[in-house]
Formats: sequence, C-alpha cells, structure tokens
Amino acid sequence: MSNKEKIIEFCKTNGLDVIGFSECRIYHELSPYFSERKKRGFVNEFEEKDVDKRINPFLYMPEGKTIITIAFPYLYDLDFSNNVSFSKYTLGRDYHIVTTDYMDKICKFIRDMGFRAINIVDSNALPERYIAELAGVGFIGKNNTLITQKYGSYVFLGEIITDMIIEPDIPIDQKCGDCEVCLNACPTKAILPGKVGVNNNSNICLSYITQKKNIDDYWFEKLNGRLFGCDTCQKVCPFNKEIELSSIEELKPYEHMERVKLNEIIAIDNKLFKEKFLLTSCGWRGKNILKRNAMINTISMGKHDISATQTDTSPYIRDYYYRLLKYFKL
Repeated sequence: MSNKEKIIEFCKTNGLDVIGFSECRIYHELSPYFSERKKRGFVNEFEEKDVDKRINPFLYMPEGKTIITIAFPYLYDLDFSNNVSFSKYTLGRDYHIVTTDYMDKICKFIRDMGFRAINIVDSNALPERYIAELAGVGFIGKNNTLITQKYGSYVFLGEIITDMIIEPDIPIDQKCGDCEVCLNACPTKAILPGKVGVNNNSNICLSYITQKKNIDDYWFEKLNGRLFGCDTCQKVCPFNKEIELSSIEELKPYEHMERVKLNEIIAIDNKLFKEKFLLTSCGWRGKNILKRNAMINTISMGKHDISATQTDTSPYIRDYYYRLLKYFKL
C-alpha cells in the first residue's frame, strides 16, 4: 500500500471519505484575480490584504511538497422550511474546533510515518477552494462555493501541508455550464455573470451582511429571516439536490439552533450566550451581532416584540433599536 493509500484509508476509518492531493506551489496565476478584486473594491475586512500570504503556501512550510485537502460534510437535512433561521453550516459545534481535531489526528498519522505535516485549518489565508479544486475534491461553482460530487457544496474544507511527495490528483472541470439558477436566486445580486469569483461581490452577500459589525438601514428589510449566513445560492443549486448527508457526529445540529426563539436571542446575556452559542460557528462574532439580527428580523417580519431590548444598556444595541423604530415608523 502506497503512502497516499495509507492516508486515504486512515481518513476513511475516521469517517472522512472525500480527500484530494495537490502539489504544494505558489499560485502565481491567482495574483491578477486578487488584484482585480481589490481594484473593484470587493475585498472586505475578513480577508487577508497581503496577496503573498494568499498564494504562497511555503510561508507556512518552506519544505512543503504536497497539500492534502479534506472535505467535511456538515448538512444533516434538506429542510429549509423555517422562515427564521441560522445558516446550515452554523447549526452544530464550531467547525474550526471539529475540523482541527480531525486534522491533528491525520497530521500525527503522517508524522508517525516519518514525515512533517502541519494542519493549516483557520490559520492561513490560502485559497482553500481553489486548492481543493486542484486536488480533485470538487469544482468551484458560479456562486464561488466548492461543489463536491457526494455532498454538494455543504462541506467545510481542511488542508494539511506535508513534505511527503504524493502524486497529485486530477482537477475537476467546472460543471455549471449555462446554468444561472444561483445568479437569479441571489437576493442581492452578489453573484454576477462572467469569470467565476472575479465578478462576485461578497460585500453585498447577505451572509457577509449578517456578520458585519455595522450595517446601513437599507439592509433591515433584506435579511428576511436570516440570523447568520445565507443559504439561498446553495439551496437552489442543482448539484445540491441529490446528495448524501453528513455522519460527522460533532457537526450534528443543536436543537436550539434549529428551533430558533427570537425573544430568547434578543434577551440573551453573557451566560446564555456562552452556554448556547459561543461554541457554534456563529459564536465568534459575539452576542451583540446575534441580538441585532434577531431585532431586525423581529420587527421587519411584523412580530414587533422587542421589549427585552428596551432595557439593554449596550450603546450598540440601543443605537440599532432606535434606528429600527425610526425606519419602520414604530
């Protein structure tokens, strides 16, 4: 059994069955892409500004030879019937914690084989979807998500850099063709025709808006039930219709994330936030972002009960409270 086969087998014994391998190299071909996005004002505060850190994996391991990409499916059901909800990827335990635990095990397995390996989940600015595409894990769709054959686009990605030389896998060609379902469904038209990624404006994507610290009043009526993230382009994608669901137990949705109580979120204190939300994938933005989004959705959807906010002493929440009252003429 080759080293590549050993790694694949070890991953599968840990419940991970979508694995790909690509050459560790500098992605010079992406420099024009990042430069164009910067020129068009599409770069936001969550993105690394230094292009070299985005295209050069040798900054993380100078002797790197191979990058291993592993897909972590997170979708447990295809039910999108809730009119107020969190994005599917946030429903279980924080994926940064989950994927890191798995990747650390794989790194140890590779080190025990006599090679170096580092897990770069959530500690790098590399273009993980592009690397995954090069590794044959999936292809990048027009909505800029990585789409796998088995799990669609409902996957997290993890990367390992190793000094082990492993035969690269064959990249998968883009399969969207003439389909523009996601373009037509996007509520803010953040997905535009043209070269994949370059024309997409993530700064008006509702997933970004729900996570942004400060938003204009214009967005109050656009959230339309979204508390954190936006699944619209994934929900309508034809490649997400006939897919398998996740069996990763750590990513199983929490009941309170699936059955949202807006009043509970509006009134949330530090203790409840730590108990219920801190270790989810939306916890990193803090409780006030969740409180704000719950307030916006409560009023914009005609529920009007934001009484818990009236006694909130946070200047941030109070500001949005009065802005909402003024905007909706309450």
